[in-house]
Amino acid sequence: MTRILLYGAPAHGLVEIPPGAVQVSPLSPGSEDLAAQPDASADRILVLAPGGTIERDHVLAQALRVLKPGAPLLAFAPKDKGGGRLKKALERFGCAVVEDARRHHRFCNVVRPDQPREIDQAIAAGAPRVVPALGVWSQPGVFSWDRLDPGSAQLLGLLPPLAGRGADLGCGVGLLAARVLASPAVTALACVDVDRRAVECARHNLDDPRVTVLWADVRRIVGEAGLSDLDFVVMNPPFHDGGTEDRNLGVAFVQAAAAMLRKGGVCWLVANRHLPYEAALAEAFSAVTVRSDAGGYKVIEARR
Repeated sequence: MTRILLYGAPAHGLVEIPPGAVQVSPLSPGSEDLAAQPDASADRILVLAPGGTIERDHVLAQALRVLKPGAPLLAFAPKDKGGGRLKKALERFGCAVVEDARRHHRFCNVVRPDQPREIDQAIAAGAPRVVPALGVWSQPGVFSWDRLDPGSAQLLGLLPPLAGRGADLGCGVGLLAARVLASPAVTALACVDVDRRAVECARHNLDDPRVTVLWADVRRIVGEAGLSDLDFVVMNPPFHDGGTEDRNLGVAFVQAAAAMLRKGGVCWLVANRHLPYEAALAEAFSAVTVRSDAGGYKVIEARR
């Protein structure tokens, strides 16, 4: 049977997705893992290439590893998010590239050569590893994969010891969660992220019987998996979806946090100063206090 893989979620009508294509993007909860596919097992692969260089090369190299020799690969990306660099990246792997452009994207068609070049190096460069500066497992492509982002740093500086049952929404590799778990009064912590890579790293980093790590879209699990009547929520909500700023995504996180908390429960969050979450917070919470507004970030305590 023909096996076709799809990496990513292209905009409707951008490419023709063959019937039966198997999703392998880490940002699609429940999808298969491209890195777990056997060598030379796929008949065709379509890749919406990520913008980051290390992540992109890792994904393209994995796709070439998984393809059967002579099988086709279509790699594409927006021109302003790495599409203009796809052709050179594929040529470095020994591919002959046929390139075209439409709808502000670049499209590169190749067939897998018998002996692709340098794919082992690219796979290793983009693989999970312990980041010395953080002392935790992480992987290129995960949010702020090799450093503590400034917003989370501000939140960590103000976060008080918490107690009871709680959740870290958009947990990443678990840096906020690790601080939360330092309080012995915390009895359970659910860590949720939409990125499988972050989830797998968080499971390495948070070796604690109080922790449950969930691979899920926060917007779709309200009321599930025991995420109700919580005492606290911590979060650094994302505001990009598929590489495009989406302020409604952060608002959805605020609404999800409120729905998960008990009456009197507290949400600690950090956000970029320009993001307009105040109306959503005022509607969902009984008391909202800005605890810090500095360096382009605001740290907010909101009580149900």
